Amino acid sequence: MKSFLAALLAAAASFSLLPSVQASKEVFAHVILGNTADLQTTDWESDITLAQEAKIDGFVLNVAFNDPNNDQSLSRAFEAAASKNFSLFFSFDYLALGPWPQASVVDLLNRFVSSPAYFKQDDKPFVSTFEGPGNADDWPGIKSQTNCFFVPDWSSLPATEAVSRAGGVVDGLFSFNAWPVGPTNMTTEPDKDFQSALSGAGDKKYMMPVSPWFYTALPGLAKNWMWRGDNLWEERWKQVLEIQPDFVQILTWNDFGESHYIGPVRELPAKQLIDAGGAPVDYVSGNTHDGWRKQLPFYIEQYKSGTTEQEFEESVVAYYRTNPAQACGSGGTTGNNADFPGQVEIPPDQMVEDSVFYTALLKEPAQVEVEIGGVKVEGNTAFFSRPQGDGAGIYQGSVSFGGKTGDVVVRVVRDGNVIAEAKGGAPIAAECTAINWNAVCISSP
Repeated sequence: MKSFLAALLAAAASFSLLPSVQASKEVFAHVILGNTADLQTTDWESDITLAQEAKIDGFVLNVAFNDPNNDQSLSRAFEAAASKNFSLFFSFDYLALGPWPQASVVDLLNRFVSSPAYFKQDDKPFVSTFEGPGNADDWPGIKSQTNCFFVPDWSSLPATEAVSRAGGVVDGLFSFNAWPVGPTNMTTEPDKDFQSALSGAGDKKYMMPVSPWFYTALPGLAKNWMWRGDNLWEERWKQVLEIQPDFVQILTWNDFGESHYIGPVRELPAKQLIDAGGAPVDYVSGNTHDGWRKQLPFYIEQYKSGTTEQEFEESVVAYYRTNPAQACGSGGTTGNNADFPGQVEIPPDQMVEDSVFYTALLKEPAQVEVEIGGVKVEGNTAFFSRPQGDGAGIYQGSVSFGGKTGDVVVRVVRDGNVIAEAKGGAPIAAECTAINWNAVCISSP
C-alpha cells in the first residue's frame, strides 16, 4: 500500500507547481428556474443555506423566455439571496422556449441588476446564456444598454468561432462540455481548447463546467441517453486544479430531468418532469445526490487557495447505480447521443461499471470497507490531492457489485475504529422493469 501511494504521490507532484492564488475564482451552481415555480421564499433560503454550507458562492439562474412563472420565481429568489448575502446571475436560455428578443433581455437585466444579490465582475453585472449564438449580434446593443460582463455558453460552436462572434463581443466563455463521450473518462482537452481561444483573444475569462452525472429518460421530450459518470465528480475537481479556470459552474443544482442535480430532490417538479416526459421508470424519487455536496468545501478551498492546509472533518462519500447494467431492459436509453457531432451511440452497459465508487477525505491513510447486502467486498484506494506531506486529502476508489444486491454501506476504518460511515441510500436490486441509470450518492453525516 505504501509503495502504491508513493508512486501516486510522485505522479501528482506537478500539482505543487500550480499557482496558489488567482483573481476571480468563484464557484456557482446552475439552477433551472423552471423547476422552482412551487418554491416559496423560505424554500429558496433553505437551498441557499445548503449551497453556502458547501461553499458555493452563488446560483446561475437559467431563465427561459416567456415562462409565466419567471417573475414570481425571480422575486422570491432575489429576496432570499439578498437576505443571505448570496450571489445570483442570469443565464438566458435560448433553446427551452425559443430565443430571447434583445429588448426582453435588456428589460429583465435592468429590473434585477440593482439587487445587492446580483453578481458583478469588474463592477459589471455578470450575464451568461444557454446557447444562442444565432443571436450573437444582439449582444453589442445589450452590453451598451446594461454594461454587462458577458460570458455565454455557445458550446455548439468551436471555441475559436465563439470567441470571435459579433466582433468579439464576449468577455469570456462558459463551456457546457462537462461529460465524457463513450466508455472513457473525461479529459481536459475541451477546457484547454477554450482557454487557448480565449487567451488568443485578449484578457477573456473561462468558466469551467463540473458535473457529477448525466442520464435523461424523457422520450416524450425526445430525450433518452446517458453519458459516463463513473469517477466523474472527483476527476473533474482534479482537473479544476490543473486548469485553474477563472470561474467554475456546477451542472447542476436542480436539473432532475438530466440526473446531475446536487441539491435536494424537490418531489413536485421531479414528478412533473417524469410524468410529462413519459419516463419508463421514476429515476429521481429516492435517488438522493446530497452526498456530492459533502466534500465540496474541501474541493472549493483547494481550488481557490491552492492548498490542502485547511481544517476539515474526515468523511466518506459513495455513489452507485441501483441496478446492475444487464439486470433488465435498457428503457430505450442509449450511451451517447448521435445528435451531437462525433458521437456514436452504443449500449449503455458498455459505458459504465457495476461498481460502488467512493471518496474519503482523510487526515492520514485508512482502510475502506464496502458492504453490499451485508457482505463485505474488497476495494482499492488511490490518492490524488496532496503532492507531499502528511497524507491529508482525498482518497478515491471503487469496488464491483460482483453480483451482490442489497443495502450499501461504506466505512473508513483506522486502527480498528470506524471514523466515517456512509449508508442509508436506496439498495442495489436486480429486479426491475427498466433500468434506472441514475445514481444514488450518500455520505457520512
